[in-house]
Amino acid sequence: MSRTALLVLADGRFPAGGHAHSGGMEAAVASGAVHDTASLEAFCRGRLHTAALTAAGLAAAAATGCDALALDDAADTRTPAPALRRVARRLGRQMMRAARATWPCPDLDHLAHHRPQGAHQPVVLGVAARAAGLTPLDAATAALYEGIGGPATAAVRLLSLDPLDATAVLARLADDCDTLAAAAVAAAARVTAEGVTVLAAASAPLLDITGEQHAAWTVRLFAS
Repeated sequence: MSRTALLVLADGRFPAGGHAHSGGMEAAVASGAVHDTASLEAFCRGRLHTAALTAAGLAAAAATGCDALALDDAADTRTPAPALRRVARRLGRQMMRAARATWPCPDLDHLAHHRPQGAHQPVVLGVAARAAGLTPLDAATAALYEGIGGPATAAVRLLSLDPLDATAVLARLADDCDTLAAAAVAAAARVTAEGVTVLAAASAPLLDITGEQHAAWTVRLFAS
């Protein structure tokens, strides 16, 4: 297993399209819900324990080798907002392109063939992690970090926050990330025997609502 592969996969410069998305941050800033470092931390903590945790379970299960098509269906049921479903598949398509070029393997080809419209990004992330020789814990950690790293970076751009303060927010959430990654891996290990219902399905209704609203904006800096 190459630890460098994890750095490549989790790097914001990996050409998977995440830089164009704010993870709900643009709408949160517009509403005033996020306006400083403290409110950024509250937003990221909430996202970590809901949308990011759900993504981590899917990524860990895919990295374990569970049926990616079944996981993609499970991701659909865990994403009730149509706008966010479209975003997840758009990001999945971009990650698939990058992953197949970086770590070509039959599992990625199989998923791309059966989901030409794009599989959900966390599922693609997990399959890519497996192709790169990474562990389910690596995949879960990458999913969780992405779930808060993207919004934190977007907040710096939207609010002109000090990037040092935003990075400190991410560091303060590191222990939570580790705990949730371990929980995601434990659930993923049960999928083969018990089915996808053991994976987290933590809801974030406000993210769903603002995601739909944001998709209707005529002028925006981020795609989501």
